[in-house]
Amino acid sequence: MSKAFTKETDTDGDDDDGSGGAVPALPAGSKNYITPDGYARLRDELLQLMDEERPKVVEAVHWAAKNGDRSENGDYLYGKKRLREIDRRIRFLTKRLEIAEVTDPSVHHGRDQVFFGATVRYIDESGDERSVTILGIDEAQSAKSQVSWISPIARALLKSREGDVVKLVTPGGAHEVEILSVSYPAPRPAAA
Repeated sequence: MSKAFTKETDTDGDDDDGSGGAVPALPAGSKNYITPDGYARLRDELLQLMDEERPKVVEAVHWAAKNGDRSENGDYLYGKKRLREIDRRIRFLTKRLEIAEVTDPSVHHGRDQVFFGATVRYIDESGDERSVTILGIDEAQSAKSQVSWISPIARALLKSREGDVVKLVTPGGAHEVEILSVSYPAPRPAAA
C-alpha cells in the first residue's frame, strides 16, 4: 500500500498532556497542589500559546495550504504537526489549571515542620547532604533540586520537623535521612 493511503498517527496522541508523557498523572483522589508562582507560569504559558504561537502557526498552515499539493508540502505537514502539539498542550494546561489548588508556602514561614513548598536540607546515611524544595507536579524541576510532593523523598519528609530522622523507601531499599533545616519563602508584602 502506498504511503499516501495510510493514516498519520501520533504516538502520544491520547495522553493529552502535551509533554509526551513526561509529567506524572495525579494520584487518584488527590489535589493538584501548586504554588502561586507555578500557577502564574502555567497560566502565562497557556496565554502565550493561545494568543501568540497558535495564531502564527495557523497562519503559516493556511499559507502553506494554498501552495498546492499538501502531501509533499513540508511547511504544511510540519505546521499541522506543530498545531496538534500546541492544541494538545493547551488542553493539558487548561485541565491542570482548572483543578489546581493554589497553596502559598509563605504561610509557613518561620516554622520548622515540613509542608508543601518547604525547602528541606537533609543528610542521608552515607553522609551526603542535599537540599530539595517540595512543589507541585506541574512545576517541580529536578535540575533545580525541586521535587514533586508525590515523590518518595517528599512523602518521607512531609510533616516531619528539623532534627527528625525519617525512613525513605526506594526501589533500592529503605534508607534513613536526617532533616537538618526547613525553610519557606518570606511572605510577600501586601500590594498598596
